[in-house]
Amino acid sequence: MSFKAYIRQHKTATTLVAVCVVLLLCWLFCLPRNIFRDTEYSSVVLDRNGDLLGARIASDGQWRFPPCESVPDRYASALIEFEDRHFRWHPGVDPMALGRAVWQNVSKKRVVSGGSTITMQVIRMSRGKDRTIGQKIIEAILATRLELRCSKKEILALYASHAPYGGNVVGIEAASWRYFGRSPEDMSWSEACLLAVLPNSPSSLHMSKNRDKLLEKRNRLLKRLYDKGRMSTEDYELACEEPLPGEPMPLPSYASHYVEMMACGNKRLKTTLDLGIQKQVEEITDRWCHEFSLSGVNDMAAVVIDVHSGEFLAWVGNADIDRRRPGVMVNTAMAPRSTGSILKPFLYCAMLQDGEMLPNTLLHDTPLNINGFTPQNFDMQYSGAVPAGEALARSLNIPSVLMLQKYGVQKFGDLLRKGGMTSLRRADGDYGLSLILGGAEGRLAEIAKIYANMSEWYQQDQKSIKSDPGLKARFKDFPFYDRTAMWHTFEALKEVNRPDEMDWKIIHSVRKVAWKTGTSWGFRDGWAIGATPEYVVGVWCGNAQGQGANGLVGGRTAGPVMFDIFNSLPKTGWFPEPPYGEYITAEVCRKSGHLKGLYCEECDTLKLPLNALRTSPCPYHKIVNLTDGGRYRVESPVNGSYAQSMFLLPPSMEWYYRQRHNDYVPLPPLKPGTPQNGNFIPMEFIYPHSGTSISIPRQLDGSVVGAVFSLAHTNPDTEVHWHLDQKYIGSTSHLHQMTLNPEHGRHYLTVVDAEGNSISIYFDVE
Repeated sequence: MSFKAYIRQHKTATTLVAVCVVLLLCWLFCLPRNIFRDTEYSSVVLDRNGDLLGARIASDGQWRFPPCESVPDRYASALIEFEDRHFRWHPGVDPMALGRAVWQNVSKKRVVSGGSTITMQVIRMSRGKDRTIGQKIIEAILATRLELRCSKKEILALYASHAPYGGNVVGIEAASWRYFGRSPEDMSWSEACLLAVLPNSPSSLHMSKNRDKLLEKRNRLLKRLYDKGRMSTEDYELACEEPLPGEPMPLPSYASHYVEMMACGNKRLKTTLDLGIQKQVEEITDRWCHEFSLSGVNDMAAVVIDVHSGEFLAWVGNADIDRRRPGVMVNTAMAPRSTGSILKPFLYCAMLQDGEMLPNTLLHDTPLNINGFTPQNFDMQYSGAVPAGEALARSLNIPSVLMLQKYGVQKFGDLLRKGGMTSLRRADGDYGLSLILGGAEGRLAEIAKIYANMSEWYQQDQKSIKSDPGLKARFKDFPFYDRTAMWHTFEALKEVNRPDEMDWKIIHSVRKVAWKTGTSWGFRDGWAIGATPEYVVGVWCGNAQGQGANGLVGGRTAGPVMFDIFNSLPKTGWFPEPPYGEYITAEVCRKSGHLKGLYCEECDTLKLPLNALRTSPCPYHKIVNLTDGGRYRVESPVNGSYAQSMFLLPPSMEWYYRQRHNDYVPLPPLKPGTPQNGNFIPMEFIYPHSGTSISIPRQLDGSVVGAVFSLAHTNPDTEVHWHLDQKYIGSTSHLHQMTLNPEHGRHYLTVVDAEGNSISIYFDVE
């Protein structure tokens, strides 16, 4: 028999098979892959343990959390008992329930029961169609297809995630937080039963109306569960006694600025924050921020970083957020603000590791004028000469500017960018030497991250960083590499004065912290960032709108807050000394901090960065020929003279250094009648330096004031004679200052002391 003849003979059967195949294919492809694909969800942000930090409402105005993967056992039991007792066994449609619904509706002559299973209700919620007989048939067909695709656990989760719970609350998670103030996993039997019955008629039964009927409905369900042995007598009695919740509660709102920054529509994001630490930090910052607001400092940001992971554990974008004020919503932890002195440790560490100075190299701390740039120390005082580590601990500005001048502005700018600062968007030349004093903007979160990376790098060895993919990615292009330089940096920062100016070294309970403060020009920003082997804490204080405030100093505002936060964290240890093989040992002059010179007598053997031998030997210890018991000096050995090593600073440094160091031995004068050869020039200009361009100041009425020229002499009692452009203009004793009013153009200034020593400079008047 031919194929065509076979088809004609079995036409009916063939047609039936074809129809069945078409229907099967239609059934297989009738359900979209994502049945809730057009649904809008809230942005939900969680901490590292899955606890809710905060959420943002969906774009359609509904509190609808992204779908959950499972539902709590209590809720599942209550829902199945109330909505669909045969849920575990039917294929999406329950014929017995449908038959019972038809009988009840016909006998009562009204709709009493719909007969829908939980699976059919999921389909109805995804389609959003009116309830008709035709739609009920479609829902039944699609429900059987959904049962084939999803497990019973997944179907329950779909229902719980999209069921209406009254008002604009959709889904079990949003409902649990809004009505009970906690996660669904922590619901009681009473709460689980309440949420099981509420979607049955959320518009007629609500927390604010028909509460008696809602309570009765809940208790009936509790009784059914109790009768089936799902709960103990004690649990049942306690559940029935629980009152219904009142009006919906606000959702948790922790790390609100961070949540706003991380929130992304339709997603559930798990962050690295720790809710326990976050709560502690918020309590501390809120308290301090309220106190500071009384003196005009309204805003505060704080971050806590886990050093080993590099992750943020706490983030306060702006504290005391309930205190309404302009700028309260600004995330100041990420706002570019003037850095003040907070970048100085990076320059100190970089110069150590590059071999441009040693940890305690003496630095100039005298009045400075670099092409009109005249930085001053915060206390308006000068030390003359100060060890580099002490200059960092005291946050002296003039030594820092000279360090940056030597290191290079562009080189330092590149280092900061490689470290992770994204706020340096201008050319380095625009910042100039003010870069180290707050002339650039930085973000608290980014700068604190650099401190954390330094702390972790120090604790890792090079092999681990090169072999571990996570560490390799974290430290890609990281500009700091010498662990001995980092250790000296931490040691110097440990010496920073505490906010309460206590002698913290004698109190064993005070933990060691390598910390640095910063204060911007105009008292607009106060910074404090501290590092330990386990944590980095960063705090910024100021006003989000930029106005300054009297007393807004980093050490007095951000500093105490930072230590309060550290005290709330687990106790930490301290950085061990650098490991063998990553340092060199060398003799260092005790007074100058330089490598030992030929004439240095008191030296220490120190562990130094690998490039330390690039630095110069001590330039301050010199051999001086003394006579008459050390009262005079002679230029070369003569009868009765003797050679002695002396610590001699340049005159401008010596002038201020002697005011702080009574034991400084000045250079004796030449013995009368001794010819001089110019080896020792006992004086030096403080202002201006040779080649400087200066401006002559004027009064408000336009009258000329004149510029004050200053000179330092190793013997302040001597008389110094001043000559401007080869014309004698006067003499000074003790305090060597002269007020001059030269005309525009280039001028030459010469001074001669009583012993005939002379020096000259030139300057330009703009």
